[in-house]
Amino acid sequence: MIADGHGKAFGFALAPGQAHELPLAPAMLDSLPAIPLWVVADKGYASNAFRERIWDMDMGARPAIPAKRRDGAVACPKWAYRCRHLVENLWARLKEWRAVATRYEKTATSFLAVIHIAAAADWIKT
Repeated sequence: MIADGHGKAFGFALAPGQAHELPLAPAMLDSLPAIPLWVVADKGYASNAFRERIWDMDMGARPAIPAKRRDGAVACPKWAYRCRHLVENLWARLKEWRAVATRYEKTATSFLAVIHIAAAADWIKT
């Protein structure tokens, strides 16, 4: 999921089955209409290749992705990483919809449609 600086959903992608979302992340960055100043992600996205991809964007966005325990230290400003709660709050608002929280839909297409409806309702609400 991509969220803007106000914690509103901007884009979604579903990974197949139990696959990790990291391979989908560069394509989601390409779908942004403008270059962000910061790309904030959790430790699951800690990859030097992904950080380089963020730096190599046209205007050089900055990654705020902390390193995993087994990796060496990387520069991750704590003030920027604190904004990650906006995405966690967004997921909490989307999971207020029972269909999102329990994933009743059998196919990925229908589940993604429910997420889009819930996100649209979240945009309208505020």
